[in-house]
Amino acid sequence: MPALVLLGAQWGDEGKGKATDLLGGSVDYVVRYQGGNNAGHTVVVGDQKYALHLLPSGILSPGCTPVIGNGVVVDPAVLLSELSGLNERGVDTSKLLLSGNAHLITPYHTTVDKVTERFLGSRKIGTTGRGIGPTYADKINRVGIRVQDLYDESILTQKVEAALDFKNQILAKLYNRRAIEAGAIVEELLTYAEQIKPYVADTTLILNNAIDEGKVVLFEGGQGTLLDVDHGTYPFVTSSNPTAGGACTGTGVGPTKISRVIGILKAYTTRVGAGPFPTELFDQDGEDLRRIGGERGVTTGRDRRCGWFDAPIARYATRVNGLTDFFLTKLDVLTGWEQIPVCVAYEIDGKRVEELPYSQSDFHHAKPIYEMLPGWSEDITKAKTFADLPKNAQAYVKALEEMSGAPISAIGVGPGRTETIEINSFLS
Repeated sequence: MPALVLLGAQWGDEGKGKATDLLGGSVDYVVRYQGGNNAGHTVVVGDQKYALHLLPSGILSPGCTPVIGNGVVVDPAVLLSELSGLNERGVDTSKLLLSGNAHLITPYHTTVDKVTERFLGSRKIGTTGRGIGPTYADKINRVGIRVQDLYDESILTQKVEAALDFKNQILAKLYNRRAIEAGAIVEELLTYAEQIKPYVADTTLILNNAIDEGKVVLFEGGQGTLLDVDHGTYPFVTSSNPTAGGACTGTGVGPTKISRVIGILKAYTTRVGAGPFPTELFDQDGEDLRRIGGERGVTTGRDRRCGWFDAPIARYATRVNGLTDFFLTKLDVLTGWEQIPVCVAYEIDGKRVEELPYSQSDFHHAKPIYEMLPGWSEDITKAKTFADLPKNAQAYVKALEEMSGAPISAIGVGPGRTETIEINSFLS
């Protein structure tokens, strides 16, 4: 049985939660491998809508074990709040597993995140202000706090004091903020220790054993390919690796055990936060995509920037992730347009460029070259098979598949759990 990676092939918000939920009934483990509560997944089950930020989407699937891997940064207050909210709605969260090697977001990380972003002014990155970047920075600088540190008060105190020695200098002297007391941070963190202890485990061992036993393991990335700290539109990126390689480092499962890599594509393109976006729309079409698609960030509450489908971005995602399949979401949002523009290449300095430029400066100045595809007016939300789609909708999907470089194996035709056309099984 396969081990699969499921990730965003654009700038995030592509509908990964729906895709994960679709597979949830056939999957034994769903694993978050990077990011933190800066990511957001909306999953619709019947008439119930769930907004998940830190927890894997598989937590909504009975029989599935949700896992938070070592590559995730965890705000314990957010984790407990999210678990409590689901418990109140009758969702069983008892199977959750949390890596003891995952790093913790502390109050000083969120403080540093917010004051730094404010200090940058017009040069701000557009972070969520939830302490994600500073926590990853501490991890790389080897002054981070891990989940396992909660169970040794002496080590926890030493690590918090070491981290704050430098941060307090920055907060007081550069940002004119009051120094943070290490004792108060330790005391707060210790209040979470017993509450999360039932979930803490050696997730690397558990996941490798599960794969060896033939269990189906799904690795779920947050954000998207173009927000990857190495392969995204740097510096307007997240602080981790949502790309396929991050699934290995973020869980301790080797690449030879991954059998399939699925990229989630919106039928158009959206982005939250600052940074280049060649197909961004500032007209009524952009407003209509935002309104019809409900394009508001699950985590941030910010309106998403909207634009037409960008084929060079899809090809880039196929290349850097080694994608085997695409899941195309929100095709229904495009119903009603007589013609639908698709970006097939860019114009940069008067030259046609077929692939995503590696230079941020070039990408920032890239002008989309569009090909017009015929639209459709029929309601597609009840379609159960590819043949049920209008001919023009079928042609649109086939054109995107040819331009993107990997087969489209499933299509989302509405927000609900059942509003999906499955062309090829991801588990075959």
